[in-house]
Amino acid sequence: MSKTVIINSEVLGSGDEELGRQLIGSFLRKLWGNSVRPSRIIFYNAGVKLLVEGSPVLDALDGLSEQGVDLIACGTCVTFYDIKEKIAVGRVSNMNEIVSMMMSDAAVVTV
Repeated sequence: MSKTVIINSEVLGSGDEELGRQLIGSFLRKLWGNSVRPSRIIFYNAGVKLLVEGSPVLDALDGLSEQGVDLIACGTCVTFYDIKEKIAVGRVSNMNEIVSMMMSDAAVVTV
């Protein structure tokens, strides 16, 4: 069963940002170590910043990518934040492909 995870922020949850940064790191590392992984993770809005050089979660994202998880950044968001040259893992896509993937998957989970 194909699953997609959506990450739309550099933090997980709302409230304290430092806690949110710790939680997103914990989530991605646990996902990396889990035997069940999504087919893809789509990053949009500030979530695209997790894919850049120096990101504190790059280890987990590299690991997930090496395990075959497709890491996809929203092209509009990458352009907005002017980080195209800094993307260290994953690929940049467009909203047409993102919508198509989301509508074809059995499950889409937003964290």
